[in-house]
Amino acid sequence: MTTARPGLDPELRTLLADMPSMPQLSTEVLALLRQLPSPPVESLLAHRQVDRREVTVPAGDGTPIPLSVFSPANTEPTTIAPAPCVYWMHGGGMVMGDRFSQLDIPLEWLDEFGAVVVSVDYRLAPEATGTTLVEDCYQGLRWVAEHSDELGVDPARIIVAGASAGGGLAAGVALLARDLGAPAIDAQILICPMLDHRNTSISSRQYSSHEYSNLRHSDGPGVWTREMNEFGWRAVLGDHGGEGGTAEAVSPYVSPALADDLSGLPTAYIDTGSAEVFRDEDTEYATRIWAAGGQAELHVWAGGFHGFDALYPQAHISVTARRTRTDWLARNLSRNRSQSRSRSRSRNHTT
Repeated sequence: MTTARPGLDPELRTLLADMPSMPQLSTEVLALLRQLPSPPVESLLAHRQVDRREVTVPAGDGTPIPLSVFSPANTEPTTIAPAPCVYWMHGGGMVMGDRFSQLDIPLEWLDEFGAVVVSVDYRLAPEATGTTLVEDCYQGLRWVAEHSDELGVDPARIIVAGASAGGGLAAGVALLARDLGAPAIDAQILICPMLDHRNTSISSRQYSSHEYSNLRHSDGPGVWTREMNEFGWRAVLGDHGGEGGTAEAVSPYVSPALADDLSGLPTAYIDTGSAEVFRDEDTEYATRIWAAGGQAELHVWAGGFHGFDALYPQAHISVTARRTRTDWLARNLSRNRSQSRSRSRSRNHTT
């Protein structure tokens, strides 16, 4: 019997009909996917006035971690007000992608707010496992905070953001920074985040590839299935990943849904689609932030499959989702800019 599930947005359904079916992930398929060239970052920068800088920072074990820094051109950090910073973690199921993946999303915030965008090339599973991925991201964030003057960044307005696996890593980085006491994070933007290695929610079962074996691609689960999710988590966690994996041996910095305490976290923006694997774990994470007294804004886009707004940014639902996300960031940055000015005036008055 076919499992009941929310259907796809009609426009997305039509667009998906022209997309080749994605094979199930395996070690062999992953090797082939990794051979495909990354989208050229130059095409994203061609119409923008952007300065680009490439740096490396040492991971905890000394491995160099590449960072790309994108700043509005023709600005001198010493002569203008410090800019907000978006620290970006890419998606790819923790097994593929690079620091240029989905980069169009944070570059929109460079355009809109003059934000400095820093994107990290964390190591991938299965070559890197356990906490290595989130620790790579954390080390990159520390470098940004420590070099904020050089980058022209306001250290009080650093936002961590990511999509899919990157959204899960952003959540893990926020937990790690809270527990270690630094760096300060102003906000976290979690776009269809990959948060729970257990893979047992209702939505994960609704969007299993087994449920779609006799259906057309446009009737299917989009681009990420329960089985692909299982593959990604097992690449990171070995036998602890996926359904049947033990929670005791898994760090909440890797699988943030395991965190017992979600208090004291930066304000969060979480969005997901109603027709995707991560819907339930994402809504649950927002609910638990509220239960802990924190602030989160949650959007569940009706008929959205996983990563819909990255794959088809011109679709009506995607335009709305991206605009809503940017509007939230505008409100957050405006509020914090006002608070920063008030603190500055108070300090000047007392001295």
